[in-house]
Amino acid sequence: MKRNLKKQAFVLLLMLLVPVFQTPLTAQTAPAAKTASEIQEHKLESKLMARAMPYRVIVPASYAAKKDERFPVIYLLHGLTGHYSNWTDRTKVAEFAAGHKFIIVTPEGDNGWYSDSVTVPTDKYESYIVRELIPEIEKNFRVMADRDHRIIAGLSMGGYGSLKFGLKYPELFSLVGSFSGALGASNFTEKSAGKMIGGGIDAIFGPEGSEARLGNDIFKMIREVTPEKLKAMPFIYQSCGTEDFLIQNNRDFLALMNEKKVPHEYREHPGVHDWVFWNAHVKEFLDVASRRMK
Repeated sequence: MKRNLKKQAFVLLLMLLVPVFQTPLTAQTAPAAKTASEIQEHKLESKLMARAMPYRVIVPASYAAKKDERFPVIYLLHGLTGHYSNWTDRTKVAEFAAGHKFIIVTPEGDNGWYSDSVTVPTDKYESYIVRELIPEIEKNFRVMADRDHRIIAGLSMGGYGSLKFGLKYPELFSLVGSFSGALGASNFTEKSAGKMIGGGIDAIFGPEGSEARLGNDIFKMIREVTPEKLKAMPFIYQSCGTEDFLIQNNRDFLALMNEKKVPHEYREHPGVHDWVFWNAHVKEFLDVASRRMK
């Protein structure tokens, strides 16, 4: 499996960079201003990151009118070379959200793989989300501040990040979603993936075989699931396009979940690593999340 990940790494270099700069059809046909949900822009002065970290929040149409109403919260993570604004700018997620009752938060993750860097003291993306962003949201927005109503999901790099958060912090999240997840991230190196991606990966996780790589390996986390740990795990939603270069990576992860009897829902549909697929699957994920909140 590790050999397969290295073979995919060069393709990752080419493919992950393309979708972020595409103009999706959805952005042309669905102006955000016509949605019933409200998109808000915010910044958090992060001590861990030593800088202001931007994020967007999508609130339901009823948020302003019903002051005593609280909502489940979804943290929605972007992909490599992307930014916090991608989800609202490039998909219809705000429009889809109008049919549900969620507060949706899209944080900035830069190219940090939602992990704490072993070389840059102020690149603590994992700790930032867990220790600063979640408390910030629960202080300033009317979210249901408990595990049962806290959800995390993401695309590509964000799919890896969301699964890692769910597996490392099962006490925080009841539902996790990954769309086209780059699930073998902790195995990519500068040598195997090239400088544009691999250089950043080495700075984050350290050399091959490092403790940081092992500690961020979500395949290892699944392999180490025990019957006792299984009871506390979040439900996992995983999807990938059948023409996506990461399809085998996702199927390998699925096989491990089946082996360990991890509760999950897996979907394969025709599609590649692009915004058309992610737009469709964030819509499906909101439907799944709504059903599981009932």
